Amino acid sequence: MPLPSQPVTLTVEQIRELNRRISDMRHDVNNDLALMIASVELIRRKPESAERMWKGLTEKPLKVANAVTEFSHELEKVLGITRP
Repeated sequence: MPLPSQPVTLTVEQIRELNRRISDMRHDVNNDLALMIASVELIRRKPESAERMWKGLTEKPLKVANAVTEFSHELEKVLGITRP
């Protein structure tokens, strides 16, 4: 993955936006992880709830991975990192 050959300069607004996006992503990931943990705990305590909880539980990892990938691509674009 080629990196920029020159220093990268970000405006205060770009840094502010990146910080906001990082904060939002951290919040969303923490929420999704908390929901996953709660689902597993509920299944452990009430196995009969497993079928109802399973769909939501299995969708969360992909949601987290997609959010991280999207942010990563946007960050690479801002920093001028190119993909082959």
